Amino acid sequence: MKFFSGSQSEKLTQKVCKNLNVKLSPMEIFVFGDGEKRIKLNDNVVGQDCVLIKSTGIPTDVNYMELFFIIDALKRSGAKSVTLVIPYLGYSRQDHVFREGEDVSLQVIIKTLETLGTDKIITLDLHSIKIVEFFKVPIVHLSALELFAKAIKDFENYVLVSPDMGGIRRVKILSEFLNNAPFVTIEKDRDLKTADVTMNKLNGEVKGKLAIIVDDILSSGKTLKMAADLLIENKATGVYSFTTHAVLADGAADTLQASQIKKVFVTDTIEIPREKHFPKLEIISVANLITRALRG
Repeated sequence: MKFFSGSQSEKLTQKVCKNLNVKLSPMEIFVFGDGEKRIKLNDNVVGQDCVLIKSTGIPTDVNYMELFFIIDALKRSGAKSVTLVIPYLGYSRQDHVFREGEDVSLQVIIKTLETLGTDKIITLDLHSIKIVEFFKVPIVHLSALELFAKAIKDFENYVLVSPDMGGIRRVKILSEFLNNAPFVTIEKDRDLKTADVTMNKLNGEVKGKLAIIVDDILSSGKTLKMAADLLIENKATGVYSFTTHAVLADGAADTLQASQIKKVFVTDTIEIPREKHFPKLEIISVANLITRALRG
C-alpha cells in the first residue's frame, strides 16, 4: 500500500504513516506563474492500493483542484485502487438548494470524485448525516466526538451546548459518550443572502454551570462568539468550545481570542498555518481515528 499527501495535510499524514509504520511516497506539486498546478508522482504505483490524505481548507477551490489532479495521476499511473481520506469535506454546508436558482455544490464535488475513479472515501463529521447517502462509492464516516468526550470528562458541573438547532444530533451523541450529560440548544437564524447570524433564544438552563459549545465547522468564529456572549448573559460560569473542522477564515483568530471563550478546542482535520494560531487555541489530533479506519 502506498501513501500520498496533498497540501494542508502533510503533518496529519505523517502521523498516520508513523502509526502504520509505512513511508510517505514522494510527489511533486509544481505551481505555474498563473496558479495552475501540475502533479507528478515520484513512486511506482502500478497495481498498488494507494491512500491519499488531503483536506480542503482555505482556499477551498484551489485545494479541490489539487485533489482532483492527484487522483487522476494515481489512476492514470496504474494504481489498483485509491482510498481518499478527506478529513474535511469542503462545501459540505452546500448540500441542498436553499434558494430557487442555486446549484448544489457538494453534489458536483462528489460526482467529480466518483468520476475520477475514487474507490473509497474516509471523512470526518460531515455537516449533515444525510450527505452519506449522496455517495455511490463506499464511505466511512468518522467522528471526533469520542475525542472530545475524553477531553471533557474531567470537567465538572458542565452543560453541553448546541449553537444551533441543526446540531442537536451531534450534541446528543456527545451527551451519550458522557453518561447522558445535560445539554441545551440555541436557536440561531442565518440570512441566506448575507450569511449574517442572529442568536434568538436559549433553550435550557446554564446558570451556575460551565458551558461547553459543540460544533462541526469553525469558520468566521462569529457564531461561537455570539453563543458565548449569550451563555454568559444567562449566568454560565465560563465557556469552552469544541469544533472538529477549524476552517478559520480571515479574522477568526482575532475574533475568538477576544471572545469570552476560555479555550477553543479544534482538531487537525485542517492543517492550521502558524499565523492563524492564537493563545486560546488547543488542537486535538484525529490521526488515531484515521489509522484505525485504515486498518479496519
